[in-house]
Amino acid sequence: MSDTAIEKRETVMGSLAARYQMEHDKLLATLKATCIKGNATNEQVQAFCIVANRYGLDPFLKEIHAFAGQGGSIVPIVGIDGWYKIANATGLLNGVAFEFYNTPGEESCTCTIYVKGREHPVTVTEYLSECYKNTPPWNQYKRRMLRHRAFIQCARMAFGFGGIYDPDEG
Repeated sequence: MSDTAIEKRETVMGSLAARYQMEHDKLLATLKATCIKGNATNEQVQAFCIVANRYGLDPFLKEIHAFAGQGGSIVPIVGIDGWYKIANATGLLNGVAFEFYNTPGEESCTCTIYVKGREHPVTVTEYLSECYKNTPPWNQYKRRMLRHRAFIQCARMAFGFGGIYDPDEG
């Protein structure tokens, strides 16, 4: 690639800055202040932007945020709206079904995702006893949170999403 081509190539930060109609430095500061927990370096913010861009997620709509990890890493966290967005964006999502089970001592949610072009759907069951966190959302909306968790794990298997985490993992 020639030096001229390198100079003309748009950067991830540059494309995001243009999308939000912000100056590059202002976008960097805003992302650090609002979308990344911890003291993130400029490089960590850029890595976060690469992941957000890769999956087409908007950090300002809370579809994705991150934690600054140790050793220069970044931990991208995708909210449930982001998971649904990226599953739909594949163009392969052909339906989702949920079933709740409440056997003595164990509640579970099974998610089935139908993928266009596949003979068999992908099915994942998540168990409340394995997923439950003592947090306000889990305490108030156990079934909804269990449904979210089942969808996220099923979408990972159905579409091979990698390098992103759900809020409970983060």
